[in-house]
Amino acid sequence: MGGPGTMTAAGAVVAREFLDRPSLEVAPALLGRVLEHETGDGLVAVLLTEVEAYAGSADAASHAYRGLTRRNAVMFGPPGHAYVYFTYGMHFCVNLVCMPEGTAEAVLLRAGEVIAGEQLARKRRGLAPGAHPAGRTSGARGGAARDLARGPARLCQALGIGRSQDGADVCVPSSPLRLRTGPPHPASGAAGAGGDATARSGQPAVIRTGPRVGVREAADLPWRFWLGGEPTVSAYRPAAPRAARRDSPVRRAARNRLPMHPREVAACMP
Repeated sequence: MGGPGTMTAAGAVVAREFLDRPSLEVAPALLGRVLEHETGDGLVAVLLTEVEAYAGSADAASHAYRGLTRRNAVMFGPPGHAYVYFTYGMHFCVNLVCMPEGTAEAVLLRAGEVIAGEQLARKRRGLAPGAHPAGRTSGARGGAARDLARGPARLCQALGIGRSQDGADVCVPSSPLRLRTGPPHPASGAAGAGGDATARSGQPAVIRTGPRVGVREAADLPWRFWLGGEPTVSAYRPAAPRAARRDSPVRRAARNRLPMHPREVAACMP
């Protein structure tokens, strides 16, 4: 797809100003853009088809809602950097930071279509190489091409994004992790820098909105954006209800702020 500093089939590297605005403006504008990661193993590029906006201190579902921590420090930095976090003890997710330094907003990249480096993406996902025209692979652990980056954890796996990419500048052409404007519109030949995503047909895509996936706070806000009819978009799932926790003398005393009886203390000891 060309060198990092050149115009490629995926367009030019975006200007920082593109991300220097509220996450609710950036999120729909990211649809149709391309995130690419170049490593020693090769380059994988994903055309973004689903994202979620998070509005920092104004958003109870945001990691930055309660202020600056060591984990979310990148969100409080300048726009155009990747905020990568580890979740469920097994997966990474990547966000793009928005707004000027000191204002923590970001957009979670939920899903996309692998448009370059498919075989490397399959290897990272533990899937069989090769694909039939219908989009399904042959061999053990084959899977549909649409599923390679369908979901935030799969997207990070396909792109090879992990903890070391936290803080990466995606607006610098020399950076291994780069955000590009997207493929040119078939009709105009102009790169999609103006903010209008296009569907596979080449026509302007319909951008859908709905609640964010798996959040308990601010769960009704329609801050998830995706390209209508795009098969790489992940399935919507509401947050799972919190499991009822078994009551115990420790929890009961903490809840009521009462001292525990010595017999209760002894019962809790190993």
